[in-house]
Amino acid sequence: MVITPSAVRRPAATSTPVDVTPVDGRPRGRGVAAVLLAAGAALTPWLVVLGTTLPATTTVRHWPLAWVGLDALEALGLLTTGALLLLDDPRARQAAAATGTLLLADAWFDVTTAAAGSEFAVALAMAVCAELPLAVACARIAMRCDDAYPEMCRSRASSD
Repeated sequence: MVITPSAVRRPAATSTPVDVTPVDGRPRGRGVAAVLLAAGAALTPWLVVLGTTLPATTTVRHWPLAWVGLDALEALGLLTTGALLLLDDPRARQAAAATGTLLLADAWFDVTTAAAGSEFAVALAMAVCAELPLAVACARIAMRCDDAYPEMCRSRASSD
């Protein structure tokens, strides 16, 4: 069975804002925000520890598995994002955000772990010609303004 955009039912966009205030009246996400801020702050001294104690080289037992796994996740993310875009599904934004992040991580690790010479040149070319442009495309999809999220359109328009 082939699913076409016209075969998918999407909820109609409404111009009436939906009240998402919890029953207790407190804004959502404050506790999660506090944990995320604390975790981010705690990582700062950890970066210094890593920068001063990690060895310059190391042997990794499952090196091929790590790279194949990362590339498999990227392929899955690109396929999912593309399919959701074809279906005009707003969840393409979340898939694009995750996929773009994976692509950035892949570019970073490809370039920083490549040996000098031709291996580095290939890694840099892949980053500049494939991974980073795809990551930018995914970021644009993730941040786009559409009928599914009209509140983002209003907040973006007011900040310009």
